[in-house]
Amino acid sequence: MTKATLVDHIYEKVGLSKKETTEMVETLFETIKEVVSEGESIKLSGFGTFTVREKGSRRGRNPKTGVEIEIEPRRVVTFKPSVGFKAFVERGSDS
Repeated sequence: MTKATLVDHIYEKVGLSKKETTEMVETLFETIKEVVSEGESIKLSGFGTFTVREKGSRRGRNPKTGVEIEIEPRRVVTFKPSVGFKAFVERGSDS
């Protein structure tokens, strides 16, 4: 699903104008990006939690050449789905 498809889906369900729906979706994504980039977690009840995790430096290997390299420390975003969301996915949306 693309962002445009998501906007269309919400537009059909909620009944806001297409422009308002697009602004709402854009604002939601921007807010999530801003908060997570500042190192804060976002917990969406019934959906899941976005968090930032610090990964330390480590030794790695170039798979083509076999040369060992040092991989720099970095921050990564993780998403942990809620129990309810996991259960919904397991049983499928038909049920």
